Amino acid sequence: MTYDSVEQFLRDGKAELAKGPVALIFVEDDVEIESTLYHHLDLGFKKVIALMPAAFPLSDELSELCPRITLEAPRGRSMIDAVNKFIEAAPTLWLYYGFNAEYLFFPFCETRGIGEMLAFHTEEQRDAMLTYVIDLYAPDLEKAPNAVSLETAQLDRSGYYALARLDPENHNHPKERQLDFFGGLRWRYEEHIPANKRKIDRISIFRAKPGLQLREDFTFTDEEYNTYACPWHNNLTAAVCSFRTAKALKANPGSTFDIEEFTWHNSVRFDWHSRQLLDLGLMEPGQWF
Repeated sequence: MTYDSVEQFLRDGKAELAKGPVALIFVEDDVEIESTLYHHLDLGFKKVIALMPAAFPLSDELSELCPRITLEAPRGRSMIDAVNKFIEAAPTLWLYYGFNAEYLFFPFCETRGIGEMLAFHTEEQRDAMLTYVIDLYAPDLEKAPNAVSLETAQLDRSGYYALARLDPENHNHPKERQLDFFGGLRWRYEEHIPANKRKIDRISIFRAKPGLQLREDFTFTDEEYNTYACPWHNNLTAAVCSFRTAKALKANPGSTFDIEEFTWHNSVRFDWHSRQLLDLGLMEPGQWF
């Protein structure tokens, strides 16, 4: 089913939100749309919704499986506004948001569904989950000029770090259980990335509630949602393995000619398995075994 706007969907298609979790996939270009949607369907989301420009095609099978909402500029403010409309329309529903050519992984996702993981997370009295956006990139930019190759994807095995998140409303003291995380291509090519876009942390998975709002830096108006763990022990985290930064760096005229390849001495082939991400410390199983 295709809807002309988020408003029409929330008016006429709200039955699609009867059960969660629900994945909102914002399609910015025509790269790996179908693999992204199938990946999140395979994770066990009750519904995967594609928000995308009308010009992009979608197979008949995916058109049956995934409600489609026309959104001509699925990034920036329009993307934030769309997420906030879903929050308002579906309080208590678990939501995930991401972009095309981004693939969510969580601990043991090969054998356990997203619903199982969120049931455990809910039992730990958590309403949001920190995700790290891990950059993927093609090793050969002559064969893959847009930097996207699922078959040969690589990621950085090291170079990640965290800094205290300062609170300007409290004399710049560090916020409790909040950190800013950095690494990947946004760190290695920071001269091409605006300072306010260099973080790799994103609260991608959360439970909607009345009054909650997503902000443009991918944090929420409820500060507890922005924490990486509860006060008494570590919690689950997840990873969003993403070609988005690599695509942007190669598409941007200001950076494309400065980058002959993304591969460096800390590049490793991506195995498309949660065990590799756990072994590299790029997500945390918490108390879930």
